[in-house]
Amino acid sequence: MTGVRPVSRPTRRPAQRPAVRSAPRAAPLTRLLRSELRCALNRPRTLVTFAVLAFVPLVIAFGVAASGTPSGARSGPGPGLIAAVTANGLMLPVAALAVALTLLLPLSASVAAADALAGEAADGTLRGLLLAPVGRARLVGIKAAGVLAVVLVGVLLVTAFGAVAGTVVVGGHGRLLTLSGSAVDPANALARVGLACGWTALQTAAVGAVALAVSAFTVRPLVVIATVLGGAIVAGVLTAIPSLGWLHPWLLISDWGALADLLRDPVPTDSLWHGVLLAVGYLVAGLALALLGTLRREA
Repeated sequence: MTGVRPVSRPTRRPAQRPAVRSAPRAAPLTRLLRSELRCALNRPRTLVTFAVLAFVPLVIAFGVAASGTPSGARSGPGPGLIAAVTANGLMLPVAALAVALTLLLPLSASVAAADALAGEAADGTLRGLLLAPVGRARLVGIKAAGVLAVVLVGVLLVTAFGAVAGTVVVGGHGRLLTLSGSAVDPANALARVGLACGWTALQTAAVGAVALAVSAFTVRPLVVIATVLGGAIVAGVLTAIPSLGWLHPWLLISDWGALADLLRDPVPTDSLWHGVLLAVGYLVAGLALALLGTLRREA
């Protein structure tokens, strides 16, 4: 029939795939994590701290080698432990970790935590990070990762330089003479050194978490350092008061002397496990307070 137009069918458009929403967040998060790690490890004060930590086992090694003091008193992390390093090179990493744990390792963790939040707030750069699309909880996790990186590098430097200096300068033929008087084979000795490294890293990370919590509530980095180191000094005084024995099991530094137990045969594990549980408790509490302080900050 004439004058009848054919009915046109509507063209079908290809179905569009839903846009992936996680990609825009993943890229800033990864980029921010890399930037934080690079910044935390390359700060001038952090590099100076690393140099001092690496220098500690060298000083102990050359001091012991020069004095030639025979291994006498075999006790906790003090002169007796350092004196036992003579002709016992694999004991040097543990002795160096015990010495560094008293001040230098907590100082490095507190400095890194102070720069993470309080330092950023003082410089005015924390505002932009709080407005970033990664979220404040993720931001705290990124800052905690930066502090943990500083802690791990510092502990590994002390352990590595201690092992090298102990083997080259002090000697000992790869065997470890324990504080109990027995000798263990090189594999057992290296396992004990590895346990000492991990245990010390956990204790220092707990200090870093507490420092990060303080850093979340202030804009002055020196306040963080003074608070953490002052708290460690006060805790040391409290542990020396016998009448406060009920408080000692709750102080983080109360089990730091147990590091020397890894050099005994057999290894007494009660204080070591108590130190692990206490450090985990401080670590969780510190991160929770750091998150609370960051959530309460004004952007």
